[in-house]
Amino acid sequence: MTSPDISHAPVHVRWVGDLQFEAARPGQPPIRIDGDARRSPGPFDTLLAAIVTCASVDVVTILAKQRTPPQSLEVRIEATRVASAPRRLTSAVLHFAIAARGAARPQVERAVELSIAKYCSVRSSLAGDIPVTWTLELES
Repeated sequence: MTSPDISHAPVHVRWVGDLQFEAARPGQPPIRIDGDARRSPGPFDTLLAAIVTCASVDVVTILAKQRTPPQSLEVRIEATRVASAPRRLTSAVLHFAIAARGAARPQVERAVELSIAKYCSVRSSLAGDIPVTWTLELES
């Protein structure tokens, strides 16, 4: 049985000149998105950041529930795109660097895998044929 759909809060995007836009939920601080990616992240950069942030939230939450919260977490994402328009994402690799005192490598690997394969809603919203893989550098 599938759960019913729920509404997401609306996001308002306002053009501020040139190819600059501000995006925010009502009453929240905006983020700046630059269509040319010169003065702030571009739309594609923002998509990649959303994938990483979504996955990272899950990893932090899972590790905290396991009583091995990370002391630090950094992720570099590498992506490939189709060369011609619409230049969509074709693959992504997330490189996690995590310090989690007392955490065993299999435990952290499982947290990352669960995040990417099951819990990250942004990853799950991508086309199914787009491989999203990961690597892990663990400091415990």
